[in-house]
Amino acid sequence: MLGDTSFGDTVSGDRPDRRALILVENLSVPFDRRVWQECTTLRDDGWQVHVVCPRGSKRDTEPEAEIDGVRIHRYPLRAATGGPAGYLREYGSALWHTVRLARKVGPVDVVHACNPPDMLFLPALWLKRRGARFVFDQHDLVPELYLSRFGRGEDLLYRAVCALERRTYRAADVVLATNESYRDVALRRGGKRPADVFVVRSAPAVDRFQPVPPEQELKRGKPHLLCYLGVMGPQDGVDYALRALAKLRDELGRTDWHAVFVGAGDAFDAMVELSRRLGLSEQVQFTGRIPDADLVRYLSTADVCLSPDPRNPLNDVSTMNKVLEYMAMGRPIVSFDLREARVSAGDAAVYAPANDEAEFAELIALLLDDPEKRARMGKIGQERISGPLSWRNSQAQLLAAYAAACRDHTPVSAGDPYRAGGRSRR
Repeated sequence: MLGDTSFGDTVSGDRPDRRALILVENLSVPFDRRVWQECTTLRDDGWQVHVVCPRGSKRDTEPEAEIDGVRIHRYPLRAATGGPAGYLREYGSALWHTVRLARKVGPVDVVHACNPPDMLFLPALWLKRRGARFVFDQHDLVPELYLSRFGRGEDLLYRAVCALERRTYRAADVVLATNESYRDVALRRGGKRPADVFVVRSAPAVDRFQPVPPEQELKRGKPHLLCYLGVMGPQDGVDYALRALAKLRDELGRTDWHAVFVGAGDAFDAMVELSRRLGLSEQVQFTGRIPDADLVRYLSTADVCLSPDPRNPLNDVSTMNKVLEYMAMGRPIVSFDLREARVSAGDAAVYAPANDEAEFAELIALLLDDPEKRARMGKIGQERISGPLSWRNSQAQLLAAYAAACRDHTPVSAGDPYRAGGRSRR
């Protein structure tokens, strides 16, 4: 067990309370499913878990909450608008609130920072000086994210995000990578030791993704339902999916489908407008974010699910949560041919050549015409999610990472007036 490795004797009453502080800027918690799974895993292992994160706009809106034993501290945050200056305002505000709330939480044994952005090493360093160990949870490769969104590799901002990533790696005692591609970056670009980098894959919460009987009315009178689930940002490929659907209708003559796009993001309005320009408004429905129960209804009814992320520096090496969620629901997938898409989905997906919208449309048509193949693919996906890609495997890696971070580390007791090393808490 983690406690045995990290702190010696684990007899009840003899072990000091272990406290972890998880820092998130990109999403609220528990809406961030990966972070929430990490929180509950640590809680079940005996950690007292605190989270500092932004408030949500429609959910997770309370400034303070205790949910299932996890204590959450939220701050107001306005998403970036207006280019680089907007991001500086957003991140500056987030950093100020993060430090303010971290001081309120008090001493911790581990500070666990989730990117993006790669700026949370600053409060993590402040906490390290007060006795904490730093676990860097790398959700995204920010330099690749920057290239995928802005396409500029020589400007000052790109050099800045690379420098911030280097500082984060340097400060971290342990790195959590979401897949082997990210682990390779941490070793090669980050200079981390292999023993300090752990692959903690994201995995769908299977209790959240339980199929229900399909509802034909969701198909809007059509024989087939196509479904997209996920964020709608510039790098997420919703535009590729819409153009592929236009080709499915116009070039392949297929009008026997209705499509639903579930999710939101900073490209949402642009995608609705693109759908209108392509003449798809009658066949394509945008729901925005919806409750879990409605999401499960759509996925249970879908005949084919879409993963249109184009090949770019980020997507090729990233694990897409939507692919894992489609698999958990037993849905066949059409994807572009990306390295980590194949690692995740295997034969649960069919793969179009990268960014080839015409072939993407052809593969949708192929699956619509082959219900037996769809069923086989769906079964393969469910077996992968319950086996090699299950959260059980990631739990073991997460606890091993915490053990490595805390090895030979004297815990910071919540009742001790001094931090490790005899320094005052003030």
